Amino acid sequence: MCIRDRVSTQSTGVCVIMAEKLASIFGTEKDKVNCSFYFKIGACRHGERCSRLHNKPTLSETVLLKNMYVAPPATAFNPDGSVAEPKPDDMQQHFEDFYEDVFNELSNFGEIDEMKICDNIGDHLLGNVYVKFFDEESAEKAVKGLSGRFYAGRPISAEFSPVTDFREARCRQYDMGECTRGGYCNFMHLKIVSRNLEKRLFHEQKKKHRRSRSRSRSRSRSRSRSRERKRSRSPKHRRSRRSRSRSGSRGRDGGRDRDRRDRDRDRDRERDRRDRDREKVHRDRGGDREREFEGEQYN
Repeated sequence: MCIRDRVSTQSTGVCVIMAEKLASIFGTEKDKVNCSFYFKIGACRHGERCSRLHNKPTLSETVLLKNMYVAPPATAFNPDGSVAEPKPDDMQQHFEDFYEDVFNELSNFGEIDEMKICDNIGDHLLGNVYVKFFDEESAEKAVKGLSGRFYAGRPISAEFSPVTDFREARCRQYDMGECTRGGYCNFMHLKIVSRNLEKRLFHEQKKKHRRSRSRSRSRSRSRSRSRERKRSRSPKHRRSRRSRSRSGSRGRDGGRDRDRRDRDRDRDRERDRRDRDREKVHRDRGGDREREFEGEQYN
């Protein structure tokens, strides 16, 4: 191996090692170029002022609806002027009504895999709604379909999100009730939906998309049948069908004639063979008679 080949092999090995190292630290805290928080939770508390890059995806299965959920005020006033704190059951009912509205609307664009709503109070996570679809095409339909629309008098801001695994984005300490940062935590504090509501919504979604798939199949079948009918009614198709039937009948007649000729030929061959055998027998008998006659003369 020459020196040039040795140097090129070593440089290739170094490039491979560097690429593997960069891939292993991409989106982590060791990555000094890309923002790890944006990669994990699709939001950053520094926003556009962040010193690291926010790699916004051009297409994703997950759609982010920024600051869409607005919780009811923590304090309210009675008619007599006294302060009335909202009941936890009323706040949960308000949240679940919102959850059902948004889920039913977004399921029209495609089948939803997961839907999460943040309970954080930081500006970059406040009221964020994350909707993960089963495919990118449905997510693209949702982003286009929600553009320019409003909810509760506020414009909807929909964009693709890099978040695909909510286990990495959510705060584990909050799930265990041990988060010390409170609502300003940089990881997701996800609001809890009642199991019955979630089960019912996903079950209805499955039935709805099953019906839509069956309708699309029936439409495609009816379209194909109508095309066949139109084709059969067209004069060109009739002519081609007649020509096929004629050619088929000719082919059948030709086959019968061929079989008849073969049978006749075989019959003629058999007749010729029998005639030859008879002539041979007659010749043999005539020869025997001549020999017997000559023997009698000599005696």
